[in-house]
Amino acid sequence: MTRHTNMLGEYLRARRELVTPESVGLPQIGVRRVPGLRREEVAMLAGISADYYLRLEQGRDRNPSVQVLEALARVLRLDDAGTAYLLGLGSDSPRRVRRRPRKEVVPAGIRKLLDSLTQPAFVEGRYFDVLAANPLATALSPRLVAGRNRLRDVFLDPAERSLYPAWEEATVSLVAGFRESVGTDTDDPRFIELVGELSLTSDRFRRLWARHDVQAREGASVTLDHPQVGELTLNREKLLVSGSPGLLLVLYHADRDSDNDEKLRLLSSYQATPRTRAPADSPVT
Repeated sequence: MTRHTNMLGEYLRARRELVTPESVGLPQIGVRRVPGLRREEVAMLAGISADYYLRLEQGRDRNPSVQVLEALARVLRLDDAGTAYLLGLGSDSPRRVRRRPRKEVVPAGIRKLLDSLTQPAFVEGRYFDVLAANPLATALSPRLVAGRNRLRDVFLDPAERSLYPAWEEATVSLVAGFRESVGTDTDDPRFIELVGELSLTSDRFRRLWARHDVQAREGASVTLDHPQVGELTLNREKLLVSGSPGLLLVLYHADRDSDNDEKLRLLSSYQATPRTRAPADSPVT
């Protein structure tokens, strides 16, 4: 999991295997023994020698020029997030001495904001840890509480998985966002522990991680199958927390006056209604 595992070569190979010859205008000739593009095809389309591209994949040349990386990004059909990630892998900047990871702390002002919001909201850390959440977020999912991890819950907790009708699609975006969040800093003990655990316990995570997909952590529409209010489609926003690198404020809201808005209000009323307890000597029914 450390830098010497040739992350640049692994990324190039994984993305090459996902690009079909037809998508880049190459004819299908004969039986292909490899998925996606061949190394020599990538090299030809990028305007570099096949030998040089082989050295990149094998990790024998780890400092290609920006021009070469951008050419490869075009051939591999990378979007802006994927291109930025590739450029980061090929950076020739000197390695910094690793310091003890800084503890992720939610600013006091953000905690006050969470308490004042009337929409479900929580703070997410760099490794998708839930650092703080308001009661309505916990009503949306009981796993949205401080101390939980979104990756672990979505992949390993059956109750969390059941919330997502399109679970497979949701996991693709989740893993791609996680890779973008971590970037090239993969020798952090927290990262190693989390990816190691999920790779051993989830076949789905292991397959997605091997694809090397990268996606910016940004807002999207999300549909949940909530046990109390049924199917619920919400807008999910992810806002940077200023002064706290890696922290995002995640907020859910519904389109105004929609059925989803009504369901969210209903969920909020359930959360606000105190539960009554039967007297100690009352029979349980």
